[in-house]
Amino acid sequence: MGSKTNFREVDVLVVGAGPAGATATLNLAPTRPVALIDLRSHPRPRIGESLPPVARRLLADMGLWDSFKAEGHSPCYGNRAVWGSPQAIETDFLRDPDGHGWHIDRAQFDLWLRGVAVDRGAMLLAPSRLESIDWDGQCWRVRVVTASGSIGLIAQVVIDAGGRAAPVGRSLGARRQVGDKLVCSWLWGKARPIHRGAGFTYVEAVEDGWWYAAPLPGDRRVFAFHTDSDLPGARLIADPKKLLERAAANHELAAVLTESGFTLEQSGFSAAHSAFLQPFAGPAWFAVGDAACSFDPLSSQGLLNALYTGLAAAEATDRHLSGGSDALPDYLETLNQVYATYQQQLFHWYRAETRWSDKPFWQRRQSIFSSAPVQ
Repeated sequence: MGSKTNFREVDVLVVGAGPAGATATLNLAPTRPVALIDLRSHPRPRIGESLPPVARRLLADMGLWDSFKAEGHSPCYGNRAVWGSPQAIETDFLRDPDGHGWHIDRAQFDLWLRGVAVDRGAMLLAPSRLESIDWDGQCWRVRVVTASGSIGLIAQVVIDAGGRAAPVGRSLGARRQVGDKLVCSWLWGKARPIHRGAGFTYVEAVEDGWWYAAPLPGDRRVFAFHTDSDLPGARLIADPKKLLERAAANHELAAVLTESGFTLEQSGFSAAHSAFLQPFAGPAWFAVGDAACSFDPLSSQGLLNALYTGLAAAEATDRHLSGGSDALPDYLETLNQVYATYQQQLFHWYRAETRWSDKPFWQRRQSIFSSAPVQ
């Protein structure tokens, strides 16, 4: 790597090219110079996710709807849940004014958003690593390490889209406030289309956590189990073979595994807890997506939150650069409301399951969602 450092000036530096970072970038790029950096040249495989029907409005507002439809993600027509009783209950989107939702191929979705950001004029540096960031009283001075050398960037605003690590916010003194110990172990693989569960997300509560299963684009399926990291089950499900055995012992999941001919291709183990950054933003910087608020997957709001906060941060950044003194407090208030609403809804759903109220996993969820951040 050469020793020469090149310097470039941009209005905005976005750290992290996931859905939140790419969304912020693509909304700013048509009118402002933006640099988008990410550790990886290509999005890494992730557990399959879903977008609720209301996402259609966000995508349309950002001029993305037609392009999104062409990506070919699988329709999600509703949810099937064994929750609160042994009987499965189905809720569909037939009466939803926004139509159906979608089961998303996350790597494809992330790469698409990056592409839109670049097409709209953003400078993408990937793979690249944030080496240092300093505020000199007027602007951010940043050093980024790329495969071809070190680059110096001067930016007026920095957006932290670095996921749960929140690298920018934490380097500036912000702290992650973690609400629980939820982790997720998942299996992802080839599966032929079947009638059982077609187009539906499946969720089932069990004694020490809950299952999630869904069809994905490209004739694939995902199976995921959620529990707390300090419970015995977490150590067992960290092993993909043990997790597959446990899925095969579940009546509903066993039927899906058998009928679809599921073949394991990838597995993973990741954090899935609720958390928020304190504060969400500060002078000339904003956190978005998981860097700002991390959502329990039960809410099915994580990807929607990434899009929403990415757009909100882009609007706040533009107002700040235009001299608006209310951009920061308004953004803080918006995210406070988002997280408070999320907690209330999540508390409601966990309280609806009472069959194992004396077990540690469920006992904890009777009280941990009682407060929201005040920033």
